[in-house]
Amino acid sequence: MAVVFAKPTFVSSSSWCGNRQHNNSQKVISMVPSTCSFSSDMRNFPSLKLKSQVLGSSSFSSEFRGKKLVFRVNSAIPNKLNSQFQTSIVSQMTLRIGKSQKWWEKGLQSNMREVTSAQDLVDSLLSAGDKLVIVDFFSPGCGGCKALHPKICQLAEMNPDVQFLQVNYEEHKSMCYSLNVHVLPFFRFYRGAHGRLCSFSCTNATIKKFKDALAKHTPDRCSLGPTKGLEEKELLALSANKDLSFTYKPKPVEPAHAPHSSESLPFPALTPDSENTRERILTTSSR
Repeated sequence: MAVVFAKPTFVSSSSWCGNRQHNNSQKVISMVPSTCSFSSDMRNFPSLKLKSQVLGSSSFSSEFRGKKLVFRVNSAIPNKLNSQFQTSIVSQMTLRIGKSQKWWEKGLQSNMREVTSAQDLVDSLLSAGDKLVIVDFFSPGCGGCKALHPKICQLAEMNPDVQFLQVNYEEHKSMCYSLNVHVLPFFRFYRGAHGRLCSFSCTNATIKKFKDALAKHTPDRCSLGPTKGLEEKELLALSANKDLSFTYKPKPVEPAHAPHSSESLPFPALTPDSENTRERILTTSSR
């Protein structure tokens, strides 16, 4: 690319505004004058970048006569910009692909969430209080689970007071084995001091079983005791599973009440030698 200009006039580095380099007190003459502007339309060269000193001057020196000034454009600049642009596009595409939702993540309501561990499941059931909790066991590769998921989301939207807990079978196989879950999709209902209310498996064709259980256990109830959650044998099974980081200490068993001894009676036991004491008691009771 060449731009034609008039004859240049060489000026010392003190009157030029280009880059100055000092090497052993030697001055290097800049090739861009401070009062020079190009007659060509610079908008025709979008990749051409000049310093603000050159663009800030609009006058043109008439002393450039019959000579050509050759300006070489740095061809690496457009390639660098293109590479940066392509990198940003690829990163955005990768980011969008990474955020694509899986089928069990679509349509989730505010009262639906996925369980992260055995401890999370136990804590979620204990902190629910009298609220109805439905534990949904599913697998990403289960066709019945995938077909049933949209209807479960609709029922969760219709029942905002019910807590839905999702357990991914593929990520928590060991926990599901300890809870005796071997068929999918599988559901368990828990509530307050009653603990587990029911458990069953259903598909899209037998969704009525789920709706009937939901209608039966949805009405508000008040528990008379503390929240039970999982059963004792299930907690022991989870604690005994070496694949799970879950510990459980069984509650101490209260000893049975022993029969009253002679020391606990209101009156001391009578002995054959205490005849006088026996007569006094009989006389007092006759009066």
